[in-house]
Amino acid sequence: MPPYSNDDELFTLLRSELFTAVVGDILDKLGFQHQFLPAGIAPLKSGMTLAGRAMPVLEADVFEDNRKGTGEAGRGPLSGKPFGLMLEALDDLKPGEIYVATGASLRYALWGELMSTRAQHLKANGAVLDGYLRDADAIEALGFPAFCRGVYAQDQGPRGKVVDFRCGIEIGGVYIEPGTLLFGDREGVLTIPKPAEEEVIRLSLEKAAAENKVGEAIRAGMGAVEAFETFGVM
Repeated sequence: MPPYSNDDELFTLLRSELFTAVVGDILDKLGFQHQFLPAGIAPLKSGMTLAGRAMPVLEADVFEDNRKGTGEAGRGPLSGKPFGLMLEALDDLKPGEIYVATGASLRYALWGELMSTRAQHLKANGAVLDGYLRDADAIEALGFPAFCRGVYAQDQGPRGKVVDFRCGIEIGGVYIEPGTLLFGDREGVLTIPKPAEEEVIRLSLEKAAAENKVGEAIRAGMGAVEAFETFGVM
């Protein structure tokens, strides 16, 4: 039996008892060696952690020149619709889900304060952005877990649209589908494959406990070689 009975308990367990390094080590050991998102995706504020189910969002750049009100409209179904499906995607967030956006260039922000406020009201567990966010101080004040490539105030409005959501996406070669388990802290964001979730969590808890014992032994004077031979972790 897993050490949790539902997703809420699983998310709490990840945030309170584990960290990405130990979970990543277990994933490596089980043969899942490409689960971390790119290193540039980091928490907006040190100390932020997130755990939840992915709600993937696909972005695309657009190029409109509305300086004189003569921007050329395309013929697609989202032409002339500000932000594309972004507001629909935001409103579709369910409790425990994480808004995960990719597909855009680094020309504009993909997330902001009002989006964080709406997501928080919907009891979403965070946002992971393969790009920038803005309104950083306000998001930090909300305490909403947001992971991104940095901060940049330029607006998405005339530059990008959400073209799909609850679809499969890739970030840095890591495939994310709706419902993928995500875990993030200041050292990165990783995905945990559904078929391996229970085993990964169980082994990660065991490894974390073993590392605590190693720490105690080393502080008491045990050498690194002996510690590794004794406990099998370092």
